[in-house]
Amino acid sequence: MADGEWRKGQEPSPHPLPITHHGAHAQVGPLLTLQLHEALRAAARAGAPTVKCSLDLERSTTTVEVSMAGWSWQGQRYPWLESCRDRTIYYWTGEAFEPVARFTTSLVKLVPTEWGPPTFEIDGIKMLPTAQVSPYADAERKVGLIQPRGKAILDTCGGLGYFAAWCLLGQAGQVLSYEKNPDVLWLRSLNPWSPEAIATLPNGSFDAVLHDPPRFGIAGELYSQVFYEQLARVIKRKGKLFHYTGVPNKLTSGRDVPNEVAKRLRRAGFVAQLNGDGVLAVKNQ
Repeated sequence: MADGEWRKGQEPSPHPLPITHHGAHAQVGPLLTLQLHEALRAAARAGAPTVKCSLDLERSTTTVEVSMAGWSWQGQRYPWLESCRDRTIYYWTGEAFEPVARFTTSLVKLVPTEWGPPTFEIDGIKMLPTAQVSPYADAERKVGLIQPRGKAILDTCGGLGYFAAWCLLGQAGQVLSYEKNPDVLWLRSLNPWSPEAIATLPNGSFDAVLHDPPRFGIAGELYSQVFYEQLARVIKRKGKLFHYTGVPNKLTSGRDVPNEVAKRLRRAGFVAQLNGDGVLAVKNQ
C-alpha cells in the first residue's frame, strides 16, 4: 500500500495513505496558538509587512501579510483575536476563530505542544505523552515494536490517529483504526497531523494490535479480561500486541496497572512483558 520507503525518523505526510474513508479533514483555514498570535502581532507592531510562520502546527511554513488591522493569508483577511488563551488551538469557522474544544459528555480539547504535533485532553487529563518527547515520535517508537510491514493491524483506541499514520508509513498491509468518541473524531478532523481515515472491523484476523486506552479509572472495560480475550480471538498466533498503560503511581492509586494488564494478557493467551510505558505481548496459541 505504501508509495515510498519508510525510514526511522521520517515524518508521515498529513494524510499518508488511504484506508476505508470516514470523511475528509474539516480544516479549511489556519490554526492559531497563543505563541503564534503574539508573534504575528509583534511583527505588525514592528512594521514588518510579512511573516514566515506555520499555520498548521509546524507541518509546513507559509507567508502571512500583517498589519495593525489584522492579517491576510491566501487572499483571506483575518482579525486579531480579542482573547487568546494559552494551551488552546483556534480554528477558523468561516466567520471567527474558535477553540478546538467540545463539551458533550466531557470536555474534549486539542492542546498545542512544543513539538508541533498536538496532544488532546479529556476533562483536563492529557491523553498522550508530551513532557519529554513529541506524541508523534512516541507513536513511532511504539509502532516499531510491532514491526508493521505487510501486516493487518487493529488500532483499538485510535485517538488522533498517530499510531495509524506510522503503521501506514511502516508499509502495513491494512490498518483498521477505531475511535468511539465522536468528539475525538472531530478533533482528528481538524488536526493536520492526523490521517483522514478510520475503518470498521471486518470478519477476519490480525497480525498485530495497538491498544492505547484512556486511564483505567475512566475506561475500565478496555482493561478487562473479557476485552483481552476478544483481542486474543482476532489476533493471529505469534501476532504482537502493544498495550499502553502509562506509569500510574502505585502509592496513590493502590494498583499496579502494568502488571495487572500483563497478568490478564497472559491468561488470555499472550506472552507478556513490561516495555517502557506499556506492555508488549505475543500471542502464543
